[in-house]
Amino acid sequence: MDSRILLLLSTLYFLLFIYTIVPTMPKTATKKEYIAKKPVVKKADEAGFAVIATGGKQYKVSVGDRVKIEKILGEFAVGDSIVFDKVLLVESGASTTIGTPEVVGAKVTATLSKIARNQKVTVIKFKQKSRYFKKNGHRQPYFEVTINSIA
Repeated sequence: MDSRILLLLSTLYFLLFIYTIVPTMPKTATKKEYIAKKPVVKKADEAGFAVIATGGKQYKVSVGDRVKIEKILGEFAVGDSIVFDKVLLVESGASTTIGTPEVVGAKVTATLSKIARNQKVTVIKFKQKSRYFKKNGHRQPYFEVTINSIA
């Protein structure tokens, strides 16, 4: 009987010790706390952003951004001005305009700064035991544009 009481008392003292010491121990930092967050820098001339649709994709752009977009059909050279008419959303500092499906009268102008192709994507088709092996490569062309204005 005495040994059981001693065991019970020692367990209780141990638990009391743990519950009083653990909250005062320093907390170990988690991985998220170690990751440095990028400072958010707003440009002085930046009024807001817009969402444009081109090449089957949607892009969130603001003035001064450099964006890689899908190649646009037509004859374009570096330095040409491109106007995007399909504007889905315009957000200025004071108001937000959402299009149904497009914002009427809104346009985004950009300057074509680079015409290039992405890295090669390798496509391999293989079937074992039948001597079937096909290897193809593909490089997707793209335009890099610099956003000039949102109107």
